[in-house]
Amino acid sequence: MSLKNTLNSRFKTAMQALNIPSECTPLLNISGKPQFGDYQANGAMGAAKYLKTNPRDLAQKILDQVDLSGIAEKTEIAGPGFINITLKNDYIANCLKDCLDKPTVQSNIVVVDYSAPNLAKEMHVGHLRSTIIGDAIARTLEYQGHQVIRQNHMGDWGTQFGMLIAELELQLSQGEQAELALSDLEVFYQQSKKHFDADPDFADTARAYVVKLQSGDANCLKLWQQFIDVSVAHNSEIYKQLNVGLTAEHIKPESAYNDDLQMIVEDLIQKQLAIESDGAKVVFLNELADKNGDPSPMIVQKSGGGFLYATTDLAALKYRADTLNVDRVLYFIDARQSLHMKQVFATSRKANYVSDSVSLEHHAFGTMMGSDGKPFKTRTGGTVKLADLLVEAVERAEKLVREKNSDLNEEEITTIARKVGIGAVKYADLSKTRTNDYIFDWNSMLSFEGNTAPYLQYAYTRIYSIFRKADIQLEDFSAKLIIAQTQEKQLALKLLQFNEVINQVAIDCYPHSLCNYLFELSSLFMTFYEHCPILKSDIAPEIEQSRLQLCAYSASILDKGLDLLGIETMEKM
Repeated sequence: MSLKNTLNSRFKTAMQALNIPSECTPLLNISGKPQFGDYQANGAMGAAKYLKTNPRDLAQKILDQVDLSGIAEKTEIAGPGFINITLKNDYIANCLKDCLDKPTVQSNIVVVDYSAPNLAKEMHVGHLRSTIIGDAIARTLEYQGHQVIRQNHMGDWGTQFGMLIAELELQLSQGEQAELALSDLEVFYQQSKKHFDADPDFADTARAYVVKLQSGDANCLKLWQQFIDVSVAHNSEIYKQLNVGLTAEHIKPESAYNDDLQMIVEDLIQKQLAIESDGAKVVFLNELADKNGDPSPMIVQKSGGGFLYATTDLAALKYRADTLNVDRVLYFIDARQSLHMKQVFATSRKANYVSDSVSLEHHAFGTMMGSDGKPFKTRTGGTVKLADLLVEAVERAEKLVREKNSDLNEEEITTIARKVGIGAVKYADLSKTRTNDYIFDWNSMLSFEGNTAPYLQYAYTRIYSIFRKADIQLEDFSAKLIIAQTQEKQLALKLLQFNEVINQVAIDCYPHSLCNYLFELSSLFMTFYEHCPILKSDIAPEIEQSRLQLCAYSASILDKGLDLLGIETMEKM
């Protein structure tokens, strides 16, 4: 149990003993200023209002009742009824022994739907946010002990694939190899589209291939599979570079639900949820009506018989509820799809595909913007390939690493540059509030100052260098902790907040909370390092060992926190 939960439990017990209603909570928070203690219980004021009594008097009764023996050094009532709690240093030191214990939560089955690139094109910067935010949340939930099922809902079906496999067949007939023909998916797509627009015969062939593909024609399926295999290989390489946990086993593409789509439409019609409108099958949702009272329409089958994203998403949700038995489904899709997700969620509930006990959550995110305030593009206005962005990140990081440390060998420089460059791109995104747009800026993200990945990675390497200088193995170190100085206590209290932050990130899926925590932790460590000497000759052995222990705890939390964000640490940089 975390420190905050322990205090919260003690105050709840005291309030229950005073017959204060359960809806009145202790409202326990970290104190904003040291003069107000370490924690504050602010629930007496709300409870007093509910009970129509004096808040300071009620706060005193709660304080008289609560058992804080062995925990609090001092308590006091301030203002209209705040209860300030100053913790014992020995209690904090004992709690720190368990600071890396995993949170105790009820394990759930959680589907995390993220990345989901369109296999008709190469991954671009627009896929970055879904991929890394989703992965950070998946890692966090796994750390808590949940059964996480990653789902990469890749776009591998649709009318454009008729055009693409027709182009691939043409190039293969001319002696080209599939891997070479598809080595640049963006160029291949552009060639196919140009051919489609310029050659009516080719366009007719492409349209015919769509029908053949959807009806299971063996040759079309073979060509389609070649395209898919090469495309997936491209994406897998990107995931590996990004240090993201998605693998081939997590791919559950649109095509996986093909056999279910007609059944979904017929079921919606039978349940009188979908009706025919201008030849199409449409679900009209009154609960999502516009300001004029017109219901929100969601097409599930086009007049020509084709299905849409909505149909596939409904089939996917039904599969996740029926087959995977999920407790929670998290979608990391950009904010522009908010209405679509609301429609899918509402329809799946009305059709009884998903019970009310399953939490359906769309965690939207904003757009990566260029310095001009517009969506991030190349200098010529084209789409920025994600592979090219990552290459540039590593190249820029390598230049910085060479400037800052000339003692590294080439292998070390290569490894460090990769970790710093990729980490910088990921952290610059993850550290921003998920729902906001953000400006992509190379200089700020690669800075070794401020709330950046390089700053945090450097903080970790500094701790590692302390142990290297002391000729002690960081991973195996263990010593008695003695908290005496203010800086030691502030750092220790921040370390104890780690699992509280993890719990919050797992609930609201805002990884920037973890980023902010790690930055604050690093800053407090730097303050501790400046004010509390460690390896100086005049420091008593027991104090040196204690401060080394604080360093070891800090390194462990930094390493684990960055790992949950998918960012690697290193022993030197």
